[in-house]
Amino acid sequence: AASKLEISMPPVVEVEFGGTARIECNFYIPENASYTYIDWFYVDRSNRQVRLYHVTASGVLEDDTDYKKRLSLREDKALSLSAVTLQDARTFMCQVGAGSYGVGENSTELSVYKVPKTPEIEPNSGGISVHSSEIPEIARCVSKNSFPPPNITWHKNGEQLHAQENQVTMPSTLTRESSGLYTVSSTLYAPVTRQDRHSRYHCTVHYWLRGQRRALDSQQVQVNIFYPAEHLKLQVMPSSTLVKEGDNVTLVCEADGNPQPVFSFFKKNLNEWQDLTSLAEPDSGVLKLHDVNKSSNGTYRCQSLDLDDMSQIEEDVDLVVNYIEGVHVKMEPSSTLREGDSVMLSCGAHSPVGLKYQWRDEKGRKLVEGNQLFLSNLTFETSNTFSCKVMAPSVPGLEQSKKVSVAVEGKPRIVAISSPLYVRQDEVVNLTCKAIAFPRPTVQWSINGTAHEYMDNQHIASNLTVRVSRDLLQAGAMCRVSNSLGVSEQRIQLVVDQKSTAESQGVIIVAIIVAILVVAVLGAVIYFLHKKGKIPCGRAGKQDITKPEARKDKIVVEVKSDKLSEEAGLLQGANGEKRAAADQ
Repeated sequence: AASKLEISMPPVVEVEFGGTARIECNFYIPENASYTYIDWFYVDRSNRQVRLYHVTASGVLEDDTDYKKRLSLREDKALSLSAVTLQDARTFMCQVGAGSYGVGENSTELSVYKVPKTPEIEPNSGGISVHSSEIPEIARCVSKNSFPPPNITWHKNGEQLHAQENQVTMPSTLTRESSGLYTVSSTLYAPVTRQDRHSRYHCTVHYWLRGQRRALDSQQVQVNIFYPAEHLKLQVMPSSTLVKEGDNVTLVCEADGNPQPVFSFFKKNLNEWQDLTSLAEPDSGVLKLHDVNKSSNGTYRCQSLDLDDMSQIEEDVDLVVNYIEGVHVKMEPSSTLREGDSVMLSCGAHSPVGLKYQWRDEKGRKLVEGNQLFLSNLTFETSNTFSCKVMAPSVPGLEQSKKVSVAVEGKPRIVAISSPLYVRQDEVVNLTCKAIAFPRPTVQWSINGTAHEYMDNQHIASNLTVRVSRDLLQAGAMCRVSNSLGVSEQRIQLVVDQKSTAESQGVIIVAIIVAILVVAVLGAVIYFLHKKGKIPCGRAGKQDITKPEARKDKIVVEVKSDKLSEEAGLLQGANGEKRAAADQ
């Protein structure tokens, strides 16, 4: 067991700037004796002890110091200091008096720290050339509000950089702010190469906390590196093997330098190079060729110029434009075609690639594969426009067509006529005549009327509107079709419609029968009345009804018809029979 007064205090107490510091004073008095007093002091900058508290059994006395508003004494007699500032970094002492056991004291060093803010890094905004004559500035790093002063290190692609004479330097600047906190800044100077275009840089601020080394990293940044091009690439878009006449082609020139060099375009014509730079898009390395054709074939060159070191690189590419030209059709025989003839159509063309042929009619229907089309037994109806379609299977979309007209010549041929035509007299009818021929014929009629002429497919048709007369019934109408190669004629026969005539005769016969029946009924009534005595018939009054001139009452039925003499005879016969009955 200890036989003397002992005071124990931590040698150092660390507290963050603005925080609360707790400083303990633990003591041991032999035989559990009580303390007489406890005094707290701090050591000022003059190394003078300034009392803060005097504690006795009767109470606590707080001295009037600058700490009075921020200082407090805990129940365990520990000293508590709030809102710690950098000026509070000093020595605090605890003194204990224990009567006969004497006086003991000990001290604690109060250490104040402030964790720095995360460092901010700013890369060189202007870019750095690999040909720079001086060691260029890569980036700057700043860390603010720290205590005690930290230090900064630099890293490239995760590896720490170290200063090298005439190569890598990292000068730093330390600034004490009005708050007493420190701001530290550092600048990295280092040479760069082409490979550094992918490098990433960052800085790290290092500080001590509670006896341990701590670190904060900035974000990673890249620097814009300027370097000349080493390789040039010239492409034809789309692929040069698929270019066809009429396409729009783009030549794209790409360099691996930074910034992009100045591009120029040329086309080789015989032994000279034609400058096409004015047709290119400015500062883009793109040359657009619109609606290319056979003359667009050739060698194209892209030339790059690096303005930093004035170095040049050239690259060539061949442009192949696939085309079809000279599409033609040969007709055998080439002489004038007549009905019944045959003809062979042969199609040909020129192209640097293999061709395929196909024949189609004027409606687009496929007739035959191959470059020949044979037509036999020609007629006017065969006359048509045929199309030879030429295709390049290896170049999708490359095709051309050639049309040819096959004309069969000859004198007109009447194909349809409205004969015989059943009509009624005085009726208005349409007479139709349709013919085919080449050259185109004209249609004439042998009678007058209103004619309407029109084309029906390959046929010429004429409609004649006329009124049926006796002369027309007897003579008919002649359709005459003619061209420079001949004439064709056909007569339209007009026939009286017998069905209509029979219907008229039937009506007349019915009328005659009705009249006969009426006469018979009247005769029967007269006879009946005479028998009943309703009509006086004495000798004196008796009249000879067989004598027409002596009859007082005469019934006469007369049917006239100017059309049929047989009907008149039939009527006379009927009247004669009635008279005979009356005489009886």
